Amino acid sequence: MGGSSFDDELDFTSPSIGGVRTVVLVGRTGNGKSATGNSILGRKAFTSKASSAGVTSTCELQSSQILNVIDTPGLFDSSAGSELIGNEIVKCINMAKDGIHAVLVVLSVKGRFSKEEAASLRSLRTFFGTKINDYMIIVFTNGDSLEEESETLQDYLGRDCPEPLKEILELCENRQVVFDNKTKDECKKSEQVGQLLSLVDEVMAQNDGRPYTYDIFQLRDQTGEVSNGEMPTSYEEQVKRITDVIESKMRESTCMLHKQLKEEQDARMKAEDISQAAKMKSNDEMRKLREQLRRAQREMGELRNNPDVCAIL
Repeated sequence: MGGSSFDDELDFTSPSIGGVRTVVLVGRTGNGKSATGNSILGRKAFTSKASSAGVTSTCELQSSQILNVIDTPGLFDSSAGSELIGNEIVKCINMAKDGIHAVLVVLSVKGRFSKEEAASLRSLRTFFGTKINDYMIIVFTNGDSLEEESETLQDYLGRDCPEPLKEILELCENRQVVFDNKTKDECKKSEQVGQLLSLVDEVMAQNDGRPYTYDIFQLRDQTGEVSNGEMPTSYEEQVKRITDVIESKMRESTCMLHKQLKEEQDARMKAEDISQAAKMKSNDEMRKLREQLRRAQREMGELRNNPDVCAIL
């Protein structure tokens, strides 16, 4: 992934032995983050309902005896502004004071992996550094849809899996789980949560028990250098600092997207030109064939109407 990241600002606490684990739900609005959080906790802790707009409007922390779950709004949706993202990232970081043990990237099997989701995951890695890959687990929601079609997750992923999704799965070493948040089957509920917790344990073991922490006071400025001088202490200063960085990153992303769009437009125009030339050639050939057919028909007609020619034949 191009561009700068914040890997140098990672700060790890001492390895945690036992204790409460903290996971953060991220993903596009409508993918079922809140419903997944409720399934993990085994109760209706977060507000979750079908809606054309996002139900979760701010970061929220709910806990069980062994797990802290932080639900987030669609931070990287195309409609999210830098100020909203800045505020919510600061809230998320403050809620996860002892660090994040796993980042649960929530995707839905109901729809295809979109360009918006690919951009969201790029943004996640840009803002939090590539080390975040070591903490990511992909949670595919709407598992009931797969069952209705008598399909497995591998069937779903095997059907023209987009390259960006393949890349994300490879980056997180294929850590994935399917969730059916509608099921009433207690055994199934227990099984899918157990699979997820096993993956969280796998992430913790891979990282020697050290949660991911992000030092908000050590953000790089727009030149890529670590900011000098007095570090911000108030919440407002924290938000302003991270918002400034996010705006810089969003400008970088916008420039990159514009470049990609230009390349796609050029490629599409070239393909259209080739298609148009082929169509013109095809039309020309069809015109010539029609002319040959009409000429042949005229000649046959003349032969029929000329008795001398028929007598010679």
